[in-house]
Amino acid sequence: GGMAAAALLLLLLAAARPGPGRADAGRERRDALREELLLSPLPTGDVAATFQFRTRWDADLQRGAVSHYRLFPKALGRLVAALGVRELHLALTQGFWRTRYWGQPPLQAPAGAELWVWFQPTVTDVDKAWKELSNILSGIFCASLNFIDSTNTVIPTASFKPLGLANGTDHHLLRYAVLPREVVCTENLTPWKKLLPCGSKAGLAVLLKAERLFHSSYHSQAVHIRPICRDASCLALSWELRQTLTVVFDFFSSGQGKKDWSLFKMFSRTLTDTCPLASQSKVYVDISPKNKEKELLEVSPPPTSVHEAIVQGDKKTYAVYDLLSPSLFNTSRSLNVQLKWKRPQDSSEMPIPTLHAQRYVGGYGLQTGEICTLIYNTHPYRAFPVILLETVPWYLRLYVHTLAIITKGKENKPSYIHYQPAQDRRRPHLLEMLIQLPANSVTKITIQFERALLKWTEYPPDPNHGFYVGSSVLSALVPSVTAMKDVDVEQSPLFTSLFPSSDGSSYFVRLYTEPLLVNLPTPDFSMPYNVICLTCTVVAVCYGSFYNLLTRTFHVEEPSRGGLAKRLANVIRKFRGVPPL
Repeated sequence: GGMAAAALLLLLLAAARPGPGRADAGRERRDALREELLLSPLPTGDVAATFQFRTRWDADLQRGAVSHYRLFPKALGRLVAALGVRELHLALTQGFWRTRYWGQPPLQAPAGAELWVWFQPTVTDVDKAWKELSNILSGIFCASLNFIDSTNTVIPTASFKPLGLANGTDHHLLRYAVLPREVVCTENLTPWKKLLPCGSKAGLAVLLKAERLFHSSYHSQAVHIRPICRDASCLALSWELRQTLTVVFDFFSSGQGKKDWSLFKMFSRTLTDTCPLASQSKVYVDISPKNKEKELLEVSPPPTSVHEAIVQGDKKTYAVYDLLSPSLFNTSRSLNVQLKWKRPQDSSEMPIPTLHAQRYVGGYGLQTGEICTLIYNTHPYRAFPVILLETVPWYLRLYVHTLAIITKGKENKPSYIHYQPAQDRRRPHLLEMLIQLPANSVTKITIQFERALLKWTEYPPDPNHGFYVGSSVLSALVPSVTAMKDVDVEQSPLFTSLFPSSDGSSYFVRLYTEPLLVNLPTPDFSMPYNVICLTCTVVAVCYGSFYNLLTRTFHVEEPSRGGLAKRLANVIRKFRGVPPL
């Protein structure tokens, strides 16, 4: 009887406990991970690889009621809840994306470290929260973000609008800073990989081998946190974490000398299994025809499917490899996607992007200079406005009355201008302008500056290397060649859904120019060393000799032949055959 009762109790418990399928399905509704890799052959023969890992969590982080973290990293979740962060965007970049030759990137970032954050309206002291946030992120990502202070932080008024769900856009809740001198290396990549739910043990993250990623022309890793609508009704919000990594492999430095690529050539690894926590894991290869002829690129093995989408105004065709498809790993244990050109691509037919820019320093000498920015609109018949953001350190004294904007030989007056002058050792210059770019034109923006003389303690250890000026930021709605349709964000690829699209006739682009390297009047820091060496030599030789002469006493001694005892001893030693004393 007791055995039967125990068996009945076990059956009842088993029936009452939710099965693993139901529990996982419940969790799946709470949080989900999507990962994808986009391989884009560039017109120059290089290839760009863009990783995106997107964790979506249906939870309210702001109320602090969350205690259990599954896929979302706890370090970032606690940070968002404690400091009242509404949006966070951090990018660490080595190299410069050459828009003129590589085309528009899926997501560009300036050289060095870039951080911009929107805070909640409930945050009373934004500057204190901003300082605390930069120090915490510095520890998480092992970067020098603790050097962000008031001298390199600005509050933009028109640029950097929220990318996620936003009730209002009070720009006093926004902070933006760039450290153009920051060097990105493996100590920044390792903590970035640890935030991934599968780490670098499974899924697409297996390819993230540091030795290969940093042997490249361009490397950029980023973290984006923002609130998004949970569903179409948008009655509740979810939190989205996107970890993106873009790397450009140079076919000259690879030693191949050919434009044929494969996953193994790029990363020295192949894909062997999927991340078990991912609900979607795909590899996209851009096989769009680069000219009017048929496609020049063929991929192997045959893709799972082909996806067509309108990305950044152009119609694109992608070969898709679905890692969760059971047939993909049946034929072989690993996936090594290979890209081969059917014939050598004609480099003279490089497509020119609609919007690109460059910047340089003009002038001569070490007193005055000039910052020149060239913005190109190559669209044949459409004009469009662009927002230009310039952040200049305080030790370059800008002369705003010398600001000149010239387009096609005529003055181009900005329709909106916001200028905040610098304060020495307290805040930088901030210049924002809304400029109309006529069709098929080049707009030249120049402003003159004077170099300040710093205190000798304010120079870095290598002052003759120069001082960096952060990149200019261009934000624009660029007219698209092909009309875009409204698509479901959850169904479209990740690389198309970070920036919200306003309508089908244009797409949003944010570009960065080159950072500038400016020489300042620098004292000769080797002079103290020379003076110390010369002074020590003079003291040792001259003063030492004088002191010796002044303090030494001289005695003259007469040579004596010795006394009677010594002579007697020598006579005795002579008889004994012993040498005399």
